[in-house]
Amino acid sequence: MAGRCSLLAPRSGVPRAAPGASGRPAALAELGPCAALRGPWARGLLHQVHVSDGARIRHRKVCEREDVEVPQSEIARGWERPDGRTVVLLDEDLAALPLPTRKTVDVLGFVAERDVDPMLYSKPYWVGAAGEQGQRPYALLVEALARHGTVAVAKVTLRARERLAVLRPRHGILVLHTLLWPEEIREPGDLSSASPVTERELELAELLMDQLAGVEIADLHDEYAAALEQVVVAKMSGGELEEPEEPVPAVDLMAALEASIRAARER
Repeated sequence: MAGRCSLLAPRSGVPRAAPGASGRPAALAELGPCAALRGPWARGLLHQVHVSDGARIRHRKVCEREDVEVPQSEIARGWERPDGRTVVLLDEDLAALPLPTRKTVDVLGFVAERDVDPMLYSKPYWVGAAGEQGQRPYALLVEALARHGTVAVAKVTLRARERLAVLRPRHGILVLHTLLWPEEIREPGDLSSASPVTERELELAELLMDQLAGVEIADLHDEYAAALEQVVVAKMSGGELEEPEEPVPAVDLMAALEASIRAARER
């Protein structure tokens, strides 16, 4: 699935329908996604090093039975049987998984985007049409989703693992957003607060929300890299960093809300 983004139409040039595992019609399309995330680039500026001399720490893959370093070409996956023996699975074994979604996107149906619990969203991928043959069905799916106001719920296999996903349009391009399976979400237990709130407190809280409405998310940036640079410069120069002000714990909720509203109005 590496390589260019692709959404291949069937040879007929129109989206094809085929029965899924449940017997429902399932639109199928071959997929080669491109990750939409740039990745944790700021974190990549740091390495693990030895405190005493600053030398890089290397993680080596060692066979626990032979106590020798093993090259990547000799590493496979393993499934431990109940009797303790291991079934060795090579890349070609995983590539031959009997999954209908191994080379296709299996569209199960269409739902309103608000009906997808945001807790389930995992990772986005850009999806593009491959070749002239795929252009028309791709454009049709993008336009139909945008016009209908729904997202497509689908199954897709990425890195030899079947994932739940949604397909949705974004500026004329399809985005495949992988989802967590519902059973992957842990139940939080009873974390809710039993503390009562007054009508006045609710009115002030809503007023504060109105005062702070309209955040331009596109103008917000991760400040980690800049903060990290300050730490590095201070370390190199022997200087000291300014400690950020500690937030004052809110003892009087009403007073805190009123102060927040005043501060919002002064912006």
